[in-house]
Amino acid sequence: MLNVTTPEANRAVTRGNTLDPKVVAKDVNVYYGEKQALFDVTVNIPDRGVMAFIGPSGCGKSTFLRCINRMNDTIPICRVTGKITIDDEDIYDPALDVVQLRARVGMVFQKPNPFPKSIYENVAYGPRIHGLAATKAELDHIVQSSLEKAALWKEVKDRLNDPGTGLSGGQQQRLCIARAVAVSPEVILMDEPCSALDPIATAKVEELIDELKKNFCIIIVTHSMQQAARVSQRTAFFHLGVLVEEGATNDIFTNPKDQRTQDYITGRFG
Repeated sequence: MLNVTTPEANRAVTRGNTLDPKVVAKDVNVYYGEKQALFDVTVNIPDRGVMAFIGPSGCGKSTFLRCINRMNDTIPICRVTGKITIDDEDIYDPALDVVQLRARVGMVFQKPNPFPKSIYENVAYGPRIHGLAATKAELDHIVQSSLEKAALWKEVKDRLNDPGTGLSGGQQQRLCIARAVAVSPEVILMDEPCSALDPIATAKVEELIDELKKNFCIIIVTHSMQQAARVSQRTAFFHLGVLVEEGATNDIFTNPKDQRTQDYITGRFG
C-alpha cells in the first residue's frame, strides 16, 4: 500500500485547485516536426503545493513540464499550440520576455548540474544577472537565505568558496534547488530530481520539497509512484501523450476513475 497524503490535505488543495490555480493549461498540443507528442492537455495546477506527473517513459510528462517555462523553444522542430497561463498571463504571448519567464519558473533537472563555479557563485549567479541585489551585503543575504531554504547552509557555510562540483550528488542537487530559489521564482519545475540520487539523498530532497511547497507551486515529474504518493497533493497520469486523469493524489492511487490509470499503478504496464 502506498503511503499517501491525508484526505484532509488533499481536500484543502482540491479547493485551491478549483478556486485559485497558479498554472492553467488548455488544449496544449506539442509537435516535433510531423510527430505529435502531446494531445489536448488541459489541467489546472494549484499554487503552494506539489503536483506530480506520472506515467511510463515517453508518455509526454517531461515534454509538458518543459512547456511551462518554454524550454521547448530551444528545439527548432518543436511547435506548441493551445494556451498556458501563469496568474492569468499567457506565457506564449509574443510580447512576453522569456528570460523573465524563466526567472519566474525555476527548473531542477534529472542530474545535478552545478556551474563550474564556487558554491557561493552558483547561488549568486541568478540574482546578479537579474539585478536582485544592489550591494554585496544584499547578495550575501540572498545566498545564505537560498542555501537555508535548500537545507544546505549548515553543511557548506564554512566552504562557500569551494567548487560546487566538489559536493556529493545529493548536496549538488540541493545546491541546484538553492540556485533556482535564489531568483524568487513563483513556480519550481523538477524533472525526476532524485533519479540519480541514493535513498538517503532522495529522502533529504523529498523533505526539502515538503518544506518548499509552503511558498512555491512545485511540479515534479517522477518515475516513482511511491515518491509521487509521498510528496504530492495532486497527481496527473500521462499515457501516450494524453493526460488520462488528474486529481487528488489519494484518489488517483486508491480509486482511479480510468482503467488505464488502474493498470499502470498496479503494475500491469509501465
